[in-house]
Amino acid sequence: MLEFVDLTRRFGGPGGRVVIDRLSLRLEAGEYVAVTGESGVGKSTLLNLLAGLDKPDSGAVRLDGVELGMLDDDALTRWRRDQLGFVFQAFHVLPHLTLAQNVALPLWLQGEQGPASVAAATAMLDAVGLEGRAASWPSELSGGELQRVAIARALVHKPRLVLADEPTGNLDPHRAGQVLGLLRERIRAAGAIGILVTHSLEAAATADRVLRLTGDALLPLEPTR
Repeated sequence: MLEFVDLTRRFGGPGGRVVIDRLSLRLEAGEYVAVTGESGVGKSTLLNLLAGLDKPDSGAVRLDGVELGMLDDDALTRWRRDQLGFVFQAFHVLPHLTLAQNVALPLWLQGEQGPASVAAATAMLDAVGLEGRAASWPSELSGGELQRVAIARALVHKPRLVLADEPTGNLDPHRAGQVLGLLRERIRAAGAIGILVTHSLEAAATADRVLRLTGDALLPLEPTR
């Protein structure tokens, strides 16, 4: 279960602009939700708070009973390594590693550095439509292909929480449908929790439910299927 309660984040000190204001939500294992909203409303800020990459000014984030605010830096790093899969809008694919090595990185960080980790990474690359590209370098790929590498890396270690920030922004509609289907399938199969942030109502409609972020509320929207 993922729960955040009265989550608040402001920028610019105590009198600064409030981006997230006393936001609360509870998600059960296997749930996959999409969050939409206008630019600047705080969608990426919310993901960073849920990932422990940013700290709220007040409120709490809990995953399976573990409160992120109670973890020290080392414990939070281990939590992200083991529990989190994050698809960044800017990819963050490492240029000095092959595609298979990039995808295997979460497994390596967990101590799985044998042939099985490369096999798992190669299978995930196949699943996102990059068959036969395991030995390729990031410099050989288009932006859309790099996005698919980032998605494969976020899923390979079967995390409990998957956060995706505009994961289909560089993909054509056909490929976007494929990777969104893969996200939904893997989240449900693993009993994980998934949160997709997107401007696209078509992408949002692939989630179990759609929420619109207004800064101080997450309002339900009916998916357009």
